[in-house]
Amino acid sequence: MIKVIRAKLHGIRVTSADLNYHGSISLDPEHCAAAGLYPMEFVEIWNKNSGARISTYIIYGEPGSRCCILNGAAARTCQVGDELIVAAADYVRGPDSLFALKPRILTFLPNNQIDQVLLYDVFRGDDRPYDFRIVDADRHTQEGCHTWPNVDIAAIRDDLIGRGWGEADADAFIRSHFSL
Repeated sequence: MIKVIRAKLHGIRVTSADLNYHGSISLDPEHCAAAGLYPMEFVEIWNKNSGARISTYIIYGEPGSRCCILNGAAARTCQVGDELIVAAADYVRGPDSLFALKPRILTFLPNNQIDQVLLYDVFRGDDRPYDFRIVDADRHTQEGCHTWPNVDIAAIRDDLIGRGWGEADADAFIRSHFSL
């Protein structure tokens, strides 16, 4: 058996911490549904700001709230605004099982709005038996995927235009600095 990633929230920000609540992480059920995460499921949590790593279980918060609340002892591992990676794992029988597995990965903007829904894809490469790529969950292509986290392109474009840039210049800047 091989332990593998099954679903992941990448770069979701902590919205609150409640030391005096039963231990868990409260997440927006809409985010959980989009990634395939379940209530009471154990997850690993990695704090990108502090390096803290913990394991706890999911409870659902308010739908549409974009919440990410660390509860109980987990509340000691973070500050509001910290970026987290929340990962669920599964076990597969062997490496050939990886071809059928397509973990859903959600990336987030700073306000916890979903930025991208991605899939991890293992495939047979030309030079090796196992290769890897990240693809858009809807189109199943690499086109449109980006790996820069928590960047709100629309907000950057609006800011440039607000500073007096023309739309064509702002769009050219975005194209030259961010691969879309």
